[in-house]
Formats: sequence, structure tokens, C-alpha cells
Amino acid sequence: MNEGACDIPAAEVSPLDRAALQNWLERNVDGFSGPLTLQRFKGGQSNPTYQLITPSRSYVLRRKPPGRLLPGAHAIEREARIQTALAQVGAPVARVYGLCTDESVLGVPFYVMEMVSGRIFWDATFPDVSAADRPAYFDCMNATLAALHTVDYTALGLADFGRTGNYFARQVARWSKQYLEDVEAGRDPFLDRLLEWLPAHIPADDETSIVHGDYRCDNMIFHPTEPKILAVLDWELSTLGHPHADFAFHAMMYRMPPHIVAGLGGADLQALNIPTEAEYLAAYCRRVGREVMPAYDFYMAFNFFRLAAIYHGIKGRAARGAAASTRVQERIAVLPELARLAWAQAERAGAR
Repeated sequence: MNEGACDIPAAEVSPLDRAALQNWLERNVDGFSGPLTLQRFKGGQSNPTYQLITPSRSYVLRRKPPGRLLPGAHAIEREARIQTALAQVGAPVARVYGLCTDESVLGVPFYVMEMVSGRIFWDATFPDVSAADRPAYFDCMNATLAALHTVDYTALGLADFGRTGNYFARQVARWSKQYLEDVEAGRDPFLDRLLEWLPAHIPADDETSIVHGDYRCDNMIFHPTEPKILAVLDWELSTLGHPHADFAFHAMMYRMPPHIVAGLGGADLQALNIPTEAEYLAAYCRRVGREVMPAYDFYMAFNFFRLAAIYHGIKGRAARGAAASTRVQERIAVLPELARLAWAQAERAGAR
């Protein structure tokens, strides 16, 4: 997940077949030269992530997890494709050196990209940044996402990267289906209520852009000393979709308790010199040429539901023995609270 070894401690030695991997790298990555040492990063519970260390440089490998997977999940090939395309327009992404879909090499598809050195902020309050500098870091995140949403995806050859139109209807149906079919993870009463409420309250507006799908401060590598994003990480959920859904997922940090995922819930924004949620929303709207964002609370409810469905999927993978992170139990433990928060957003949007 993180491409800076100094920022995430490497965990256990990887079980990957080092000899097979080194042979593939020598044949497919220009300039690669061993010997090769492998370490697994602690993050990235969805797609296991490894640091590949050689005497001259380091790389990062992302692979699908082992075991039975839900259809369409762990889209390694899509991650590699979107990052390769966005690099053409100078977007902050790690360079992809190679994609391997031959499962005879490591047992699952994987890709190799550059290791970008910098800082990752796991705490949305940016505690290691001075109060005077914090607004610039938030403005940087805001501007980068707005720029992504204005990329001409057709010109980049991504017209088939996802379906256009009816994004919310399709997404609600997708995550509802995954939630209902993942029987090993059980059911939640608040998510059950959202299954009924969300489809009946989808806004009429319909726009399409590239969407990241998991745009959070801890999925970005920042410059070592400046408010500048060097690389946006974890493109597994990227697709063509509604930009307002993508922005609202990012803005969930304002309503998210920090023990669930990097969030500002309960933080004193004024004392921290962090823009308010309303200010942050207004800045994004200005950048994309809008005055307001209708149905903002619906977008929030949808995204809390979507995140809860993802955590529900983690719980299901754990039950099937396919979860890859040591943090899985933490995700499972907060799922009931996250489901309650999801319904609370629907109530803010008028649900009864």
C-alpha cells in the first residue's frame, strides 16, 4: 500500500516464490538486476503489497490474495491499467513497470511499480504538519481530486474502463448483491435498511468521470517537506463513475471517527487550522465549475454504506481464510459501528 519503506514498517518475510519472481523481473522489467530480497508491507489488506529490494533500487509489487475471491474483486489488472494511463497526463501515480497475468509465476496475477519515497499521513489531522501549513495540504488533496475528475478519459483510451450513466443505481445494486451473497459474514440491521432506502432516493443528476474509489489521505504519498502529492495509491476500486460519489467518499473524513479509518470525527478543526467540511466542499465545487452539490447527504449515505459493504467483505474473506492483513480483526470489530454511521447519514438526508 505505501511505497515508502521508512513510512510503513515492513512486516513478515513474504511467502512468494523469490526465484520465480526474480526470473520474471529479469525478463520483463528493464534494468532489473538482483539479487532480490522481499518484504511485505503491513498495509494493503485487500491486495497484498510487497517491497522488492535489490542492491541498486527498490520496487513495489501488488498481487491478488490467494483463496476463493468474489467476482470482480481485487482488480489488479485495472490498477495497473489506470495508473499507466494517468501517467500520460502527468497525474501523481507510481510508474508501472510490468503486469503479470500468468498465474504459473506466483499463483495469482500481480504487477510491479516504482517505489515512491515520501510521507504518508495515517492521521487525517496531519499531526506532523504545522498548523500554519495544514490548509495547504488539504487544498492539495482537494485540487488533485478535482483535477482527476476533469481528465478526458476517452482521450486516454479509458472509454471502456467502466459503464457510463446510472452510476448510483449500478453501484447500490453491486454492493447490495455482494453484501447479500457474502453469507459467511452475516447480516446487519442498519445495512438491511439501507438496501431499501438507497435505491428509492437516488438523485436525478448523472455525470461521468474517472473516479478513484478510495481517495483518502493515507492512500497518498506526499513530498517529504512540501504540500504536494507525489503518488496516489490503491487504484483497485477505480472506474468510470459519478465524481460526486468520489468526492463524498473523500469528504467522509469529516464525519468519520479516526479509529475506523483516517478521519476528523470529533476533532477541533478551528484549533487545528483545518478547513471546515463546508469550506472544503465549496473549494471542490469552485474547481470543477459548480456552485453547489445537490444531494450531498445522499452521497455520504451511499459512501458509508459502500465502505461498510467493503468491511463486510473483509469479514467474509476472513471467514473463508482469504483475508491478507493482520488488521482484519480491527475492521471486523468496527463494522457494526460503521453500519450505524451509514444509516445516520441517510437520516441526515431525510430517512425515517
